[in-house]
Amino acid sequence: MPKIPSAINLHKASKTLTLAYGPGEVYALSAEFLRVHSPSAEVQGHGNPVLQHGKLKVGLVGLEPAGQYALKLTFDDGHDSGLYTWDYLYELATRHDALWQEYLNTLNAAGKSRDPLEAVVKFIP
Repeated sequence: MPKIPSAINLHKASKTLTLAYGPGEVYALSAEFLRVHSPSAEVQGHGNPVLQHGKLKVGLVGLEPAGQYALKLTFDDGHDSGLYTWDYLYELATRHDALWQEYLNTLNAAGKSRDPLEAVVKFIP
């Protein structure tokens, strides 16, 4: 049985999505974290994940239910193709710190940046 949040709040100003599962079990996930962990084929790459970078300033502009099993999140960079199942959202929430550190390590190893401006500056002659 999937772990379904009892409350979901989109905070556009702070660029976070808050998921509450019960008393004392509330998680705030940044738009950047959700964007780089999108379950979409564009990001997951059909088994060969595509490293997302330059998403530091990305925001969430909307969310809508996808049936009874998921949320569709819309980001201000135009990305909206990932369906975040209830189980996947709970995994992201409960494993946030480890997943975030793994992402930062992968980003660093690839010589990429969270800052979208750094990606542009590096390639200007």
